[in-house]
Amino acid sequence: MLFSTLREDIRTVLARDPAARSVLEVIFCYPGLHALWLHRLAHFLWRHKLLFLARFLSHINRFLTNIEIHPGARIGRRFFIDHGAGVVIGETAEIGDDVVMYQGAVLGGTSLKKEKRHPTIGNNVVIGAGAIILGAITVGDNARIGAGSVVVKSVPPGATVVGIPGKVTQERVEPVMNLEHGRLPDPVDEAIRFLLQRQDELEERLKRLERTSG
Repeated sequence: MLFSTLREDIRTVLARDPAARSVLEVIFCYPGLHALWLHRLAHFLWRHKLLFLARFLSHINRFLTNIEIHPGARIGRRFFIDHGAGVVIGETAEIGDDVVMYQGAVLGGTSLKKEKRHPTIGNNVVIGAGAIILGAITVGDNARIGAGSVVVKSVPPGATVVGIPGKVTQERVEPVMNLEHGRLPDPVDEAIRFLLQRQDELEERLKRLERTSG
């Protein structure tokens, strides 16, 4: 079981990162993979009530990889952290299968109470670089969170979210493996385009009125 999980993790990196050239490179040169493996060990210790050892191992993990994953967080299969620097995953976060997180992404809490206070991420979700997801909210299956977004409300399955605060710009999309940042909608750009279009229409109406009045 252990070795099959390790092989699956390696295959996940090879499948999702075109820069990965070999198994040897993945094993030795991917901090996201190292962070995941160390977290799995820390989570095992956490579940067996060895809390200090679990926290200490996660601290070492952060020092070695620049990725902070609390040992209490629950992570599913084929999880992939691309680049990884600055990624933070809180204690009560739950992550489904086939999830991708890019550098600087945060699953943070918004409460000081000892309760569920971090996000629950569904299956096949992509979280863009620098995205921040806060609170005990749910991100549905196949959702995409755009780079730099701040999400404080639950996201429906298949939705695309961008902006600060995050807004749903597309209700349903096909399941994705990679985040094409350049193709995500920009609500600010869309608003400007609408205003310019409206301005052109008003100017045209004004010209027609001027011609009619002689």
